[in-house]
Amino acid sequence: MTAALPRTAREVRLAAIPGGLPTREHFAVVDTPLPEPGTGQVLVRNRHFLVFPGLRTLIGGEVDGLPLPLLRSGDVLFGPAVGEVVAAPSDSPLRTGDTVAHMLGWREYALVAATECTPLDDTLPDPVAYLSPGSAAYGALTRLADVRAGDIVLVTGAAGAVGSLAGQIARLLGAARVIGSTGSREKAERLVSELGYDAIVLRGAGPIAAQLAEAAPEGIDVLVDTVAGEQLAAALGAARQGARFALVGTLSGQMSAQRSGGSAPVEVDAFRLLVKGVSLRGYSGADHPDVEKEWTGRFGGWLRSGAISFPHTRIAGIDRAPQALQDMIEGRHFGAVVVEL
Repeated sequence: MTAALPRTAREVRLAAIPGGLPTREHFAVVDTPLPEPGTGQVLVRNRHFLVFPGLRTLIGGEVDGLPLPLLRSGDVLFGPAVGEVVAAPSDSPLRTGDTVAHMLGWREYALVAATECTPLDDTLPDPVAYLSPGSAAYGALTRLADVRAGDIVLVTGAAGAVGSLAGQIARLLGAARVIGSTGSREKAERLVSELGYDAIVLRGAGPIAAQLAEAAPEGIDVLVDTVAGEQLAAALGAARQGARFALVGTLSGQMSAQRSGGSAPVEVDAFRLLVKGVSLRGYSGADHPDVEKEWTGRFGGWLRSGAISFPHTRIAGIDRAPQALQDMIEGRHFGAVVVEL
């Protein structure tokens, strides 16, 4: 340890299991003694961490099939983070001052196994961009939906962390028309004016299927779905022959107060799937290990050229992190939500 490091640091813990959606009072920001790295470990001062929807599922306890553990009362929250190594044993492959990514966010200082840290370079112009979940959108569009020149693409949840990049990526890959869905008129305006969406389907402004028929009278070729529910059913009704649907999220169920975050039932027309030859596949990054590196390279180039933007909201201070999670669940933010320490 160096003398410059504090004796204690703050972290966010789950104070109580909610009966429905988690809110600010279900979390506590507490002081904890600063640990010292042992063999194979490093101490990282976190600079930024991502607030992500998957926490709702981990808190709700429905983690069957997920690669992450459930969160119990008293547990420290976790998730993608970027920080600086501030202490490391002499035999560590990492050195003080290295910038790394890891999964122990939601705390000011993280004791992390060196093998679970990813050293970061300057491929991306801002280290915060390494917290972007854009690899899911890119992987879905290139590995499952295989977007082609001239395609008409629908992105549900277009103002979210994945959706706000999916539309931009689809356009860069050749899509002729990009349609998004959101639940806010203000977000709808920003999707068109800032991110180049051609049309928006607005949740709560009438039947989704009718709005989609107006926005895409010729139908859609590709769906990047982060919502499921009524929007997935409506997309199937608009599918053209051979349409490719990639499921990246299920926010309609995950953010439902009537569910625990691990289910999102939806009724689909199997006959239309059959006669239209629609492919419907779920995207998992673990199934496509080559995507992350490919995406990071292209993302860096697009960011530097100005071809793409990384929409995100920065929340200052760990004390505001629990409220940031509640606000994200309530759909109050545009793009990814990042806590800045």
